Amino acid sequence: MSHSVLGFGLWDVGSPLILAMAQPQGAPSPLVQMLPIVLVMAIFFFLVVLPMRKRQQKVVTFQSALKTGDKVITSGGIYGTISKVDEQTLQLQIANNVRIEVARNAIVGYQGQAPVADNQ
Repeated sequence: MSHSVLGFGLWDVGSPLILAMAQPQGAPSPLVQMLPIVLVMAIFFFLVVLPMRKRQQKVVTFQSALKTGDKVITSGGIYGTISKVDEQTLQLQIANNVRIEVARNAIVGYQGQAPVADNQ
C-alpha cells in the first residue's frame, strides 16, 4: 500500500500546517511601532516637564516681584531685608549697618514661609 492512497503522506497531512508556518505574518505599520515611544514621551512630558515649567514660572514671578523692605532668605540660609533692588542683584541688610549684595537668583523665599525656589 502506498502512503498517498491512505492519506498519510507528507504532502497530504502536513501541507496546510507547513504552508501556514512558512507564510510570514504582516509586520505592523510604522505608526503602531512608534506608538509605545510616543506614549512614553507624552507621559514624561506630563509628569516631569510640565510641572517643572510651572515651578520655574512661579520662581521667576516671585523673584521679579521682590521689592525694598521685603524680608527674605537666600539659598545659603542668610536672612535679611532688601534695602536696594537692581536688575540682577539685591542689597540685603543682614544686621545694623551690615549690607551684602546678592544675586537675585539667590533669593528662595520670604522669611517665615515655605521656600518658593528649590535650593540648588
